Amino acid sequence: MPIYEYKCDICGQVFEKLIFSSGDEKKTLCPKCGDKKVRRLMSATGILGTSCAKAPRGFS
Repeated sequence: MPIYEYKCDICGQVFEKLIFSSGDEKKTLCPKCGDKKVRRLMSATGILGTSCAKAPRGFS
């Protein structure tokens, strides 16, 4: 169950919402003004991968 970040096109409010199913996303309303003209934002994510460098102590 992902948490998505949205922005309201009407009032500019940025908010997060936990989405349980694809139908939930279609019913997303702005918590500030109640409008349904919201869009999902791209979120920055942390990426863990492998590299040739040795990880600091305590990280693996």
